[in-house]
Amino acid sequence: MRILAGLAVAAALVASTPANATSGPGCLVVVNVAAGDALNVRARPSPSSPIIDRLVPAKHGIVHLDGRCEPLSVSWGRRWCPITHYSGDRTTHGWVKARFVRDSECP
Repeated sequence: MRILAGLAVAAALVASTPANATSGPGCLVVVNVAAGDALNVRARPSPSSPIIDRLVPAKHGIVHLDGRCEPLSVSWGRRWCPITHYSGDRTTHGWVKARFVRDSECP
């Protein structure tokens, strides 16, 4: 009985703990952005949504893909991807256009 109660508590803690970037698949790198420019991270999946962060190619920290790039009804380059950007002690949750990111291994 105590073992089952302990497992239930452990499962609840795991479920309530926010996911962090880990090693392995699930991260992204910035591509198709000109030298000296940066990829805008938007608050919502829209080009008119406020810019909440900027990702400089090869200098952006960890960018984790948080879900499917959508909507599925449009071509890949027109989709928006939900991401979390980890940079030092700062974490930003937002959206980027799929055409500017590619799959990568998380460090």
